[in-house]
Amino acid sequence: MTRRIKEELEGLLSRGWDRGAAESVRELVSALDRESVFAEKLDKIARGFALDGRLGLAEALSETARERSGTRISGDGADLLLILASIPYLHDRYRKENIPDDIFYDSMDDIRCKVRECIECKGEAGTFVAGWYDGFFNMTRFAYGRFQYEPVVYGGDVIRLSCGSVLERGGTFINFHIPSSGVPLTDDVRLDSYRRAYPRYAHLFGDGVVIFGCDSWLLYPAHRGFLPEGSNILRFMDDFEVIKGRDEPVFGDKWRVFGRFSDLDADKLPRDTSLRAAYADRLASGKPTGEGFGVFAFDGQNIIK
Repeated sequence: MTRRIKEELEGLLSRGWDRGAAESVRELVSALDRESVFAEKLDKIARGFALDGRLGLAEALSETARERSGTRISGDGADLLLILASIPYLHDRYRKENIPDDIFYDSMDDIRCKVRECIECKGEAGTFVAGWYDGFFNMTRFAYGRFQYEPVVYGGDVIRLSCGSVLERGGTFINFHIPSSGVPLTDDVRLDSYRRAYPRYAHLFGDGVVIFGCDSWLLYPAHRGFLPEGSNILRFMDDFEVIKGRDEPVFGDKWRVFGRFSDLDADKLPRDTSLRAAYADRLASGKPTGEGFGVFAFDGQNIIK
């Protein structure tokens, strides 16, 4: 099994990984050669989760944590190894369902993002959000270019978009996520992703107009008052009709902006990018941060305003 993990891993690493992160993950996987007992047990857990469906992800992670006891592999590292050990089975399912490899690799690029976050925040290759992968292995979440998408049932009050589209309670919209890939949220990048995702979801909407939605700190309405003019985040916000925003007493996404420096006091936070400088000033002023929820209608080529 370790051989197949390494084969699949090299396929992932060939798509935009920086050298340091790639070598760190290779070293982590190589630890399975030295920890043969754990490697054998990990294979059984991965099969139970990703092949047989005997285990849910939470249960598989719990078993992995128990079995890694006595090894020199960290908890975050073991969680990543479970995901990597499960990838060959997921790739087989993509092939069986004739889902192109470009969608598979776009989706699995999330591993690169989570490894980058773990290295930045904790100084090691791993993942501290392994439970996030349920959507990928359930094959309800797919990435198309820059964003990741999944249909969800809307549970709020009716939304009437300015273009005339309506989202009612109990209706479907296509929720999407913005992984920390390092790719700027330019107009071309965003529109390319929406256009690539559209064919997968158009059949869920009777008029062929897809309603996309996002709930994120990136859509915090107050950004318009403190982010620099021309910010790609503001351009991203322009795609949406932001339905609601909310202030939060604690900036729960602080680590996304400041990484390993997120525990520092506001006056000590790095200001080496325009985003960090804007947020450091915001936090130093004692003003709130927050999140927002927005939607937009898309006809396959353009956002309908």
